[in-house]
Amino acid sequence: MKKLSILLIGLSVAACSVCEQERHPNRVDSILTVLNDPGTSSVLVVAHRGDWKHSVENSLPAIQNAIDMRVDVVEIDVRRTADGRLVLMHDATIDRTTNGQGKVAELTLDSIKKCRLKALDGSFTECQVPTLDEVFELSREKIMLNIDKGYAIFDEVYALADSMGVTRQIIMKGTQPVERVMEDFGPYLGEVIYMPIVNLDREGTAEAIAGFQEGIRPLAYELLFKNDTSTLPLKIKEELAGKTLIWYNSMWNGMSGSRYDDRAETQPDEVYGSLIDTLGARIIQTDRPGPLIEYLESRGQH
Repeated sequence: MKKLSILLIGLSVAACSVCEQERHPNRVDSILTVLNDPGTSSVLVVAHRGDWKHSVENSLPAIQNAIDMRVDVVEIDVRRTADGRLVLMHDATIDRTTNGQGKVAELTLDSIKKCRLKALDGSFTECQVPTLDEVFELSREKIMLNIDKGYAIFDEVYALADSMGVTRQIIMKGTQPVERVMEDFGPYLGEVIYMPIVNLDREGTAEAIAGFQEGIRPLAYELLFKNDTSTLPLKIKEELAGKTLIWYNSMWNGMSGSRYDDRAETQPDEVYGSLIDTLGARIIQTDRPGPLIEYLESRGQH
């Protein structure tokens, strides 16, 4: 199996979670309603590694922040420890994000839990590396989970999600052709959401999308392209209109042409507005979920 991108701290957070649940019951139901409506005008917001700019990436506080601001999906990175536990970690090692060292695959959960996550300024926080079951419990019925780096271990991811009753909150994505997806994930496709990742700069885009439309009819496609000169995004928008949703990323320049978060600070219409109106995006993944939600609310789309 290859790559698939298959999305507390105390009494104050617990109380906040209770209040949020009371204000917005059945949050996942409302998100799934949008995901299943190819004609929706609403735009779903995906927080890349959680709301990490105001917390720590792939941490429970980052996910809680996303829940509190009514983000729809949180993207998380999952890896397996030496003793078979699933934890959140983007890199193969814990060196960059914690005060520890070593490869996740060669460390036990106990040794990883002794480490502390780094803040943006490089200082060490009191946050630990969370386990996936901790994330499932925190996010239950509150937010969808896009699980990245989980393709090779998805049997284990699914088993844990199933045991905790959160399979309907799982989104998995990948670059594999439809035949490989159906072979590898056939048993799961009725239980979790699968979205193909299609790079519009590569050959065979139209054929790949046609294959998925015939094979599994996904709820959405994540589309990538580097340059604004590309004409394919407009063609794909027309082709998929009324059939499925389109997901674009705004984290960095070159993921959706020149439509990226830093530029959106001063030109939100040229970035977020263009993704929505010109390219047909109904799902946007961002490193700045707060400003994106404010923009969408001003347009009546969130």
